[in-house]
This record gives sequence, structure tokens and C-alpha cells, in this order.
Amino acid sequence: MSEKLTQYRTQIDALDDELLQLFNRRAALAQQIGHLKENGVVLRPEREAQVLRRLQDQNAGPLGNEAVAQLFTEVMSQCRALEAPLTVAYLGPQGTFSEQATLKRFGSAVQGEPCATIDDVFNAVESGAAQYGMVPVENSTEGAIGRTLDLLLNSNLQICGEVMLQVHQCLLSNENELSVIRKVYSHPQSFGQCQGWLNAHLPHAERVTASSNADAARLAAEESYAASVGGVQAAEHFKLKVLAQNIEDDSRNTTRFLVIGKQDVAPSGKDKTSLVLSAANRPGAVHDLLTPLAKHGVSMTKLESRPARSGSWEYVFYVDIEGHQADAKIAAALAELKQAAAFVKILGSYPVAV
Repeated sequence: MSEKLTQYRTQIDALDDELLQLFNRRAALAQQIGHLKENGVVLRPEREAQVLRRLQDQNAGPLGNEAVAQLFTEVMSQCRALEAPLTVAYLGPQGTFSEQATLKRFGSAVQGEPCATIDDVFNAVESGAAQYGMVPVENSTEGAIGRTLDLLLNSNLQICGEVMLQVHQCLLSNENELSVIRKVYSHPQSFGQCQGWLNAHLPHAERVTASSNADAARLAAEESYAASVGGVQAAEHFKLKVLAQNIEDDSRNTTRFLVIGKQDVAPSGKDKTSLVLSAANRPGAVHDLLTPLAKHGVSMTKLESRPARSGSWEYVFYVDIEGHQADAKIAAALAELKQAAAFVKILGSYPVAV
């Protein structure tokens, strides 16, 4: 048994030596590509999406596709850092799901910039303090994040990518027993995701909203008989115990995040285009907005209405469609849509989350 184990370990050591050489060869090539870039743009979302999809298509296991994506995201992150440092602003503080989404998309070789509000994330990117921002836009249980949609409408930033993060909520506390908890802190979205569990297990505990789940964890860490709703990363950061895991009411609970920046993203082969529009004030106007998409065979994956903030009961519509704005049928549909709509703004074309 020990001889067989030694043989396997020897083979692993040899493979590790080979991997080390290959990683460094890849990094050297990435450096050379960086020298050839004339505009100084380090991140190419379309290229990174193509790399991950190709590797997943070739993956024969036993590693799953998610593990392959995670491994090679980290490889690309380390190689990208050799070209230039990359700063990404996210809804902080440390320990939030926004930070987790940032690491999932960009890897660990990125400079994270935690911000107090979603507005601050947009401001950091607009001012140049960060090259990109990571903001939540919708949750599968609680729906759209209105503030993100409002800021997208008025900002000059582009959507450069998306991240789908499966969200597992936990109950965190300094205490050892669930029965002593008298107060629970959480972001309102997370309260909504876990209200069934909280009603069943902590029906008499006071619920107090916080600006983020990380801030909720900080408050719970400073108080006796208190708990917070959040992820495992928040428990680790604030040294809290996990009293209960997976307390979200829907086990498929997923939050979609958007990467925002000043960059137009080229087609990757599997893309999504987001836009916001409003209808003219006449009968059938909303129907007319959808006609160009149907006419050109464009699939719509999302339609979200939002008050236009004009005070006159007008609405804007946020739409996601399959394809890139450079695709012929998308371009034709958008051209006709601009004739039919009172207002159209393309928020960006970007790779579908890998």
C-alpha cells in the first residue's frame, strides 16, 4: 500500500513540475501580448470568456466545469497582473457577496476597492479610481435591485460582463445557541430571501436592516444575543460562529451581478445585450417596442419595468436580449427599435456568464 502511494505521489510531483513550467510559459506569453497592446486595456472580457468556454467544452473530468472555470480564472488573473494592476470597486465592506462575485470573476490577483454604497461603486469607476465595478442587479428570489437600474440609466458607464453567484445564507453570531438570539441584522434583500426560515426559527427576534450583510455581521459581532444573515466569508472575516447554514428559502437562490466600466466589449460568440427604453405616449406603443425584436428573430431574456422618475406615471423598460449589438440581426432590430421608441439607450454588450 505504501509503495503504491509513493508511486502516485511521485507522479503528482512530476506533473506539478510540468504544470509550473507551463504556467510560467503562459505568463511569459501574456506579458508579450501586453507589450503589443497599444491602448493599455488589460482586460479583454470576450477573450477570457472564449478561453473558459473552450476549456469547459474540452473538459473530460473528473474535475467539473465550475472547478475548471475557477482554476483558469485564477491563472488568467495572475497572468493579467503581470501586465498591470487591476482595481475593481464593489459594494463593501469586505465579506460581502459582492466581494465574492468580484473574486469569482477577476481572481485573487486584483485590487478590491470596497465601497459603502452602489452609488460609490459607480463614482469610483467614473472618476477613474477603479477600472471596473461590481454591482448586484437582481436576485432570483427578491427581484431587481432598483438603485442599480436607476444608476445604469443615468451613467455613461457600460456593462462589461455579468456574474451569476449562487447565494447561500447563514445565521452568524457570537452565541452558541439559536434559542438566545433576540435580534437579527441583515440587508433587506437577504431578509427577503430568508423570511420563511426566520419566521419558523426566530419568530420573536427583532429584525434590523443594515447597509450590507458584512455590516450586519460587524454589528452582530459587537453585541450579545444578536445574529446576522450573511455568507460564510462574513463569518470568517468577523470571527463569528455559523449557527445555521443554507437558511435561504429557495436552495437555487442566485444573485446576478454586473461588471461596469468604460470599455466596449467585442463579440465573444455567446453574448447578451442590455438596453433601456421608453414608449411613446400613444396606444399600442409598448407592443411596438417588442415588434422589431420578434421581426428579426431576437430572443428577449428579460423585461423589467421601472418608474421613470418623471413624476407623471411614466415607465422605462430594461431589456436583455441574446446576442451582441454588432451582430447583423441585433443591429437591424436596434435600428428599427430606435425609430419606434421614445428613448433607447444601449447599456452594453458582453459575454454571457460562464
